Amino acid sequence: MLALSRKKNEALVINNNIEVTVLEIKGDQVKLGITAPKEVPVYRKEVYLQIQKENEEAMSSNNLIGLADLFKK
Repeated sequence: MLALSRKKNEALVINNNIEVTVLEIKGDQVKLGITAPKEVPVYRKEVYLQIQKENEEAMSSNNLIGLADLFKK
Protein backbone atom coordinates (compact mmCIF):
# COMPACT_ATOMS: atom_id res chain seq x y z
CA MET A 1 0.00 0.00 0.00
CA LEU A 2 1.20 3.46 -0.88
CA ALA A 3 0.48 6.03 1.86
CA LEU A 4 0.43 9.69 0.83
CA SER A 5 -0.18 12.90 2.74
CA ARG A 6 -2.41 15.45 1.03
CA LYS A 7 -3.86 18.75 2.18
CA LYS A 8 -7.18 20.32 1.23
CA ASN A 9 -7.41 20.95 -2.54
CA GLU A 10 -4.39 18.73 -3.24
CA ALA A 11 -4.80 15.75 -5.53
CA LEU A 12 -3.19 12.58 -6.78
CA VAL A 13 -3.40 10.94 -10.19
CA ILE A 14 -3.82 7.23 -10.84
CA ASN A 15 -3.10 5.66 -14.23
CA ASN A 16 -3.03 9.03 -16.05
CA ASN A 17 -6.85 9.25 -16.11
CA ILE A 18 -8.14 9.13 -12.52
CA GLU A 19 -7.75 12.10 -10.21
CA VAL A 20 -8.53 12.01 -6.49
CA THR A 21 -8.78 15.42 -4.79
CA VAL A 22 -9.12 16.21 -1.08
CA LEU A 23 -12.17 18.49 -0.97
CA GLU A 24 -12.71 18.91 2.74
CA ILE A 25 -11.33 17.77 6.09
CA LYS A 26 -13.57 17.85 9.17
CA GLY A 27 -12.31 16.11 12.28
CA ASP A 28 -11.71 12.48 11.39
CA GLN A 29 -13.58 12.66 8.07
CA VAL A 30 -12.08 13.47 4.69
CA LYS A 31 -14.26 14.32 1.69
CA LEU A 32 -12.72 13.17 -1.59
CA GLY A 33 -13.60 14.11 -5.14
CA ILE A 34 -12.90 11.52 -7.83
CA THR A 35 -12.66 12.29 -11.53
CA ALA A 36 -12.55 9.18 -13.69
CA PRO A 37 -13.70 8.10 -17.15
CA LYS A 38 -17.31 6.86 -17.31
CA GLU A 39 -16.16 3.32 -18.04
CA VAL A 40 -14.24 3.16 -14.75
CA PRO A 41 -16.57 2.10 -11.93
CA VAL A 42 -15.99 3.90 -8.62
CA TYR A 43 -17.57 2.47 -5.45
CA ARG A 44 -17.25 2.94 -1.73
CA LYS A 45 -15.53 -0.22 -0.48
CA GLU A 46 -18.51 -1.44 1.57
CA VAL A 47 -20.75 -1.14 -1.51
CA TYR A 48 -18.17 -2.92 -3.68
CA LEU A 49 -17.91 -5.79 -1.18
CA GLN A 50 -21.71 -6.12 -1.05
CA ILE A 51 -21.87 -6.27 -4.85
CA GLN A 52 -19.17 -8.96 -4.90
CA LYS A 53 -21.00 -10.97 -2.23
CA GLU A 54 -24.30 -10.79 -4.11
CA ASN A 55 -22.60 -11.77 -7.37
CA GLU A 56 -20.98 -14.79 -5.69
CA GLU A 57 -24.31 -15.83 -4.17
CA ALA A 58 -26.04 -15.50 -7.53
CA MET A 59 -23.38 -17.61 -9.24
CA SER A 60 -23.38 -20.31 -6.56
CA SER A 61 -27.13 -20.63 -6.07
CA ASN A 62 -29.42 -22.53 -8.34
CA ASN A 63 -30.94 -19.45 -9.97
CA LEU A 64 -30.61 -20.88 -13.47
CA ILE A 65 -34.23 -22.03 -13.37
CA GLY A 66 -35.41 -18.47 -12.72
CA LEU A 67 -33.10 -17.21 -15.45
CA ALA A 68 -34.54 -19.71 -17.91
CA ASP A 69 -38.04 -18.44 -17.09
CA LEU A 70 -36.99 -14.92 -18.13
CA PHE A 71 -36.13 -16.12 -21.63
CA LYS A 72 -39.44 -17.92 -22.13
CA LYS A 73 -41.29 -14.61 -22.52
